[in-house]
Amino acid sequence: MAIGSPDKAARLRQLGSYARCQVWAGYGSDDQVRAEVYDAALTEEHDAERAAALTEELVAAARRELKAASVTWPAQTSYDRLQEAFNDLRDHDVVVLEAVEDHWAASDALHRLEAVGTRPAGIAFFTQPDVWHAVEHGMLELNLWHGDSANVAQGDDLLAFVLSTLDGHGIAALFDEGRIEVSVQWQRRSAHGA
Repeated sequence: MAIGSPDKAARLRQLGSYARCQVWAGYGSDDQVRAEVYDAALTEEHDAERAAALTEELVAAARRELKAASVTWPAQTSYDRLQEAFNDLRDHDVVVLEAVEDHWAASDALHRLEAVGTRPAGIAFFTQPDVWHAVEHGMLELNLWHGDSANVAQGDDLLAFVLSTLDGHGIAALFDEGRIEVSVQWQRRSAHGA
C-alpha cells in the first residue's frame, strides 16, 4: 500500500458509494449495474466469488437505501421537474442527451442530424459521472452547445433560454466556467421497485 492511500475500510466505503451512484443514477439495467460494480469490486477482492458476493451485498444495500429514501420524497421530485424541463427543451429544438459516454456522443448526434439536413438550435448533454456527482452532491453539470457544436457563452440567447426553462420548472442553475451548474437532488425513483 502506498503512503497516504486509503486503507481497506476506506476503499470498501468508496465501493459502496460507487454502487450507490450506479443504482441511484437509474440509467443502467440490473445486469449493467452489477457488471460495473463487479469490475470495481475485483480491484479489492481478487477472488471472483468474493467479488461477486461483495457486488451483491453493495448493490442490495444501495437498492434498500433508495427504496427507504424514496418513501420520503414528494410526489413530484426534483428529478421529475428536471425531466419536464428537458422535455420542454426538446420541444424547442434543443437536443438533450442523458448519461452519455463523453462529448463525442454529442458530436456524433449533431453529425447524424446534419447528415439528414437538420441543425438543432442546440444540444445539452451530461455524462454518467456527472450524474454520480448529482447523486452525491445535488449538482448536475450540464454541457450546452449551439447546433453547430460551438460552446455557449455568457449572453447567448440559447443559454438564456435554457436557464429560463430550468428556472420555470423550479430548478436553480447558473453558468460557470463553460458549463451549467444545475442544483438538483437526484430523486429518481427506481423502475425496479428498488
